[in-house]
Amino acid sequence: MRGRVLYRLLRPLLLGWLLLSVVFLLSRLAGFGSTVDLTPETDILSSRQFERQQAQQALQKRLGLNLPLFYLSVVPHPSYGPWLLAVRWHGRHNQYHQWLRQLAAGSLGSSYRDGQPVTSIISEALPNTLRLTLPAAASSVGLTLWLGLRLARRRWWRTWVLSLCVALDAAPLFLVATALLLLLANPDAFPLFPAYGLPESAGTESLWESGTRHLYYYALPIGSLLLVTVPGLVLQLVAALEQEAGSQYVVTARAKGLSDRQVLRGHVLRNAALPFITLLTDLLPALLAGAVVVEVIFALPGMGRLLAEAAAARDYPVLLGGVALVAAARLISYWLADALYAWADPRLRRQTTLPTHA
Repeated sequence: MRGRVLYRLLRPLLLGWLLLSVVFLLSRLAGFGSTVDLTPETDILSSRQFERQQAQQALQKRLGLNLPLFYLSVVPHPSYGPWLLAVRWHGRHNQYHQWLRQLAAGSLGSSYRDGQPVTSIISEALPNTLRLTLPAAASSVGLTLWLGLRLARRRWWRTWVLSLCVALDAAPLFLVATALLLLLANPDAFPLFPAYGLPESAGTESLWESGTRHLYYYALPIGSLLLVTVPGLVLQLVAALEQEAGSQYVVTARAKGLSDRQVLRGHVLRNAALPFITLLTDLLPALLAGAVVVEVIFALPGMGRLLAEAAAARDYPVLLGGVALVAAARLISYWLADALYAWADPRLRRQTTLPTHA
């Protein structure tokens, strides 16, 4: 039992560490370590080429980019030239080891643009993203269960709703968000919601008033995420419910006098929940990735706009922090999925292997 729990905890952590390591090494191999952009002030003061090179070297030394990238490197052999390669060992004095020590201490480094800690920058932008993704995740699950159960009972509007779900499932997020912006936040159409930004904070308002005003600004962004996530979940849930509806235990339950609603909620839903839980594993990471698009379109000061600006400025520590955040969301999703698997099927509690995530 302890070994199974330890395996379930350590396996996602190992995968997250490997993902962050690959992103870190690829970001440094992209050529950024040898050409760090200088600030405009430094560029003005260092008008001559020699002074600019000195400033470049000083900046690289301050950021630790003058160190070797990894514990070892492959270089041409000193005696045979490029025809024979040799492995050079650098020990712990390398960029990866320094980054790994910072990561173990809970630090993601400092931004290349302003020198602020990445954790501080992310902590300022993350609350706005959570206000967007957490309500979207809860609403997605609730709407999917509500709509899926009603469609499984073969309502007369079932065909039309399923056709609409297929069309929305194929639509890209940026197209849906832009359509909502032009339709419901356009003075020439229906100016029902604000087009961009967040309200200014007022110190005299209550918590309820502040939440209501923020919800008004978040209505279109959350609606955009719901329109691209709920249709796919509904289609999969309805298919799983239909497959379970033809099982023998359903016939037996109906023969005992149970109504269709009791059979659907008490028997079919729990057995059909296993493939649906697999889809929920990717829900939170997908919403975080979708927040990048939505926050840029609606100009929300969250993680999405922060990562877009960091990518434009080649601020790799901030980008790596964003990747760490998505990896953490996926780890949380895996652990929640394991708990939901055990709830849906008690037989999985006695298994010694981790359920396979699609």
